[in-house]
Amino acid sequence: MLFPDSMSTDLLAATNLAKTFSTLTALQQVSLSIQPGEVVGLAGRSGAGKSVLIKILSGLMAPDSGEMVFAGQKLQWPFLAQPLGIGIIYQQPVLAEQFDVTSNIFLGCERNWGRWLRLPDDKWMDAEAKRLLAKLDVQLPSVQEKAMNLTSEQRQLVAIAQVMARPCRFIIVDDPGQYLSHPYQEKLLTQIREWQQGGTAVLFSSQNLDHLFAVSDRLLVLRQGELAANLRTDETNREEVVAALVGTGDRAQRTPVIWALDSYYQARRQAETLHHNQMLLQRDLVAQDTINRHLVQQLAEQVQALDSANLALQDAQRRLLTEREEERKHLARELHDQLIQDLLSLNYQLEEIEGKAEDDAPALADDLVEVRQIIRSQVEELRRICGNLRPPTIDSLGVGSALQSYLRTWSDRAGIRATLHLDTAFGRLPEEIELSIFRIIQEGLNNTWKHAGATAVDVTLKHTSPRMLLVSIADNGAGLDENFSLSTLGQNGHYGLLGISERVALLGGRLNFQNRPAGGLLIQVEIPHPRVTQMDD
Repeated sequence: MLFPDSMSTDLLAATNLAKTFSTLTALQQVSLSIQPGEVVGLAGRSGAGKSVLIKILSGLMAPDSGEMVFAGQKLQWPFLAQPLGIGIIYQQPVLAEQFDVTSNIFLGCERNWGRWLRLPDDKWMDAEAKRLLAKLDVQLPSVQEKAMNLTSEQRQLVAIAQVMARPCRFIIVDDPGQYLSHPYQEKLLTQIREWQQGGTAVLFSSQNLDHLFAVSDRLLVLRQGELAANLRTDETNREEVVAALVGTGDRAQRTPVIWALDSYYQARRQAETLHHNQMLLQRDLVAQDTINRHLVQQLAEQVQALDSANLALQDAQRRLLTEREEERKHLARELHDQLIQDLLSLNYQLEEIEGKAEDDAPALADDLVEVRQIIRSQVEELRRICGNLRPPTIDSLGVGSALQSYLRTWSDRAGIRATLHLDTAFGRLPEEIELSIFRIIQEGLNNTWKHAGATAVDVTLKHTSPRMLLVSIADNGAGLDENFSLSTLGQNGHYGLLGISERVALLGGRLNFQNRPAGGLLIQVEIPHPRVTQMDD
């Protein structure tokens, strides 16, 4: 299929799209652009206008005003998407019920025998349908099965294969995940990445922020029919997107994480409840009296005050952690460059004196040997302290190498078998994240040593997506008390676990403590980050 050449870098450019139904405004002057090979995520709460926008972009609905240019061609509504190279995966799959699976996949783009006979090549289409479904890991009794006999999940997977079978420059994915189980949702995300790598642009609408962050280059946020945010995925976080979705919070703040209550997670749940109640009240505000207006205003002021207090506390905590790391780095350099060097120099001098005293004063020579051994042990202890203050290899070789070195020395010192499982292609991350990962594992291991009574611990670092890192620490010790709570960590003396909780919160991550079925504690941390840069072999 041939496509018209674009005269600009934008594959799609929509300007000032607006749509009103009676007195309800669905879209208000929405403008967006998408470049070839770009994956743009579309987020919005129910009623924000996502479905209307997608119907307009796919040619099914005409806007009241605005224009759309695709591949350099100005389009007039209604238009047919497929001849333009636009593929659409609908939220609810649209299939021909009486047709079989193969016919649905190739509907409108059948392959024929030869140039003149125009007879359908059923054998080739059946084989290609099986290949596409196998790529999605779909198991069907037969590709001759009629669509009416398929489950909702199978129908959605056939609809995805239908788009995979067509040459497309632009694909619209309208939140099909509600009919897909988790493994098939992951298959869809993998397919979106393949489309991106092949130069196909994708508009991906989803209610799942984790999915949007996993595959998108940019995030568009619709709120009440308006484009509330246009964010680079590598430069934003969940809290900023949620703030744009609900219309509260200062998006200029880097990480508006709620901090003031007992723990980060309890605070976030309570704040989201407040936001939700505020939205419900505002939705019915037109029909409410003056008292309800006053209640909404009070609720908004309370939420804003809570956000401001949480952000101030978080910024203060981040500054304290940063300053502490800088002090550790400075102290480690002073100990290594001055005190250790002075001790080594003194040791060399004592070695010379020992050589001179071996013949004249054997007893003195023995004393000197003992002194030198003490100095060597002190040097080793100082080196260990320097390593705890600032891992010597983390700046030059990264957190992976620093952890390998640290686990070896920690295991020897603690008498606990420690194993590190690291992604083979683990790359470099920003300094702040690498230091935080090291401190989280360091504090987790110290907690295992002091409190767990364990004999073995496994540490794992792996990427669950290009922008999400999973850190886990699993021991075979005593585990946590049944009434364990994050809010009582300080009272019970678990300051290491409290430090882990604080660091994870500042990174915008997720933390989970749970006892293992076979005994012991499992600490799992999910940390969002920009796409990693792979290290050279």
